[in-house]
Amino acid sequence: MKKTTHFLFFLLFPFYLIAQNDSIQKKLKFSADFRFRVEEDWDSQKSDGTYRDDRTRLRYRARLGTTYDFKDWVSFGMRIRTGQLDKQQDAHLTLGDQFGSVPIAFEKLYASFNYNWLSAWIGKNTFPFEKQNELFWSDNVFPEGVSLSGKFKFENDFLQSLKINTGHFIFASSGTSLGKDSYFEGIQLVSSHWQNRVKFFPAFYYFKNMPNIPDGGDTFNIDYSIVHLGTKVDILKNPKLTAGFDYYQNIEDYKHNDSIPKQLQSQKTAYAANASIGKLDKKGDWKLQLTYTYLQRFAAVDYLVQNDWARWDYSSQNSPDGRLTNFKGLEVMAGYTLAENMDLRMRFFTVEQLVPYGIAKENGNRIRLDFNIGF
Repeated sequence: MKKTTHFLFFLLFPFYLIAQNDSIQKKLKFSADFRFRVEEDWDSQKSDGTYRDDRTRLRYRARLGTTYDFKDWVSFGMRIRTGQLDKQQDAHLTLGDQFGSVPIAFEKLYASFNYNWLSAWIGKNTFPFEKQNELFWSDNVFPEGVSLSGKFKFENDFLQSLKINTGHFIFASSGTSLGKDSYFEGIQLVSSHWQNRVKFFPAFYYFKNMPNIPDGGDTFNIDYSIVHLGTKVDILKNPKLTAGFDYYQNIEDYKHNDSIPKQLQSQKTAYAANASIGKLDKKGDWKLQLTYTYLQRFAAVDYLVQNDWARWDYSSQNSPDGRLTNFKGLEVMAGYTLAENMDLRMRFFTVEQLVPYGIAKENGNRIRLDFNIGF
């Protein structure tokens, strides 16, 4: 771990030295954020009918990033974070688990390009497709590959802009041809209407050769072909009132896949609805949000989505990653802005499994209080 820490220090140190040069200081930007979390889980039933122990954890996450504008049209970026290297969905650490040292990993490492209406990046970066929650893709999972976007603006009352997002991203390299990799591709249209108060973002995602269990515990590979229809509406500006809806449908046919249990072969649909009032932009702002989701087993890749809603993971298959599909549930969030770039957010989750893997449906309740600060 000391070697890793020293390596990261020496890697970032040249950027610090460059920043001392006034002629290029404006081209180099640093960012950092810290989160402290109090978390309680209770009444979490396992598939065998027994209950997990109630659990209280104190957790934290820290991230440090930098970007450098090499030219007007090309820049370089990177970010490091705390968190276990093999736990892609969660950058948080629990107090008491890493008393001797802190694991650190690269979260982003990319080059980006922007020219007029065209933008692109290569490397490891943020999920480039429009989304309004983490129920299909976790904010902590950063894909590796090539992303390409084009945005066109229009001057009329009905349509303000149209954006096309696409890309090819590799989940696991086969070491042979690209077609034998575990990868996903996507294409999405994002349109803004009526003074940017209504947004539509239909998309199609294709996942190829994806392992059924992450981190080397897989027993077979599976493909996903997912159609997504999403929309977001700003109903009022003051107070800010918004609503959103997402629908997902996997159109792959699993009826002849003997590796998938019969009761799960048709579990390919999902939808999520959310409504919020308020915002968290400046000191004194507050926000309330409700999110309901119904997410069948193969409507998303379960180890690429969020792991906030429940304590379900692949630990019995020697993987720390979560398996957060095949459930329905509700999230209630309340937030308050303490100061610029500083807020408190409380989130409550309650979930129930759709199709049991054993004699009982898994379920659970969770509440979190987060203190967030950015620099």
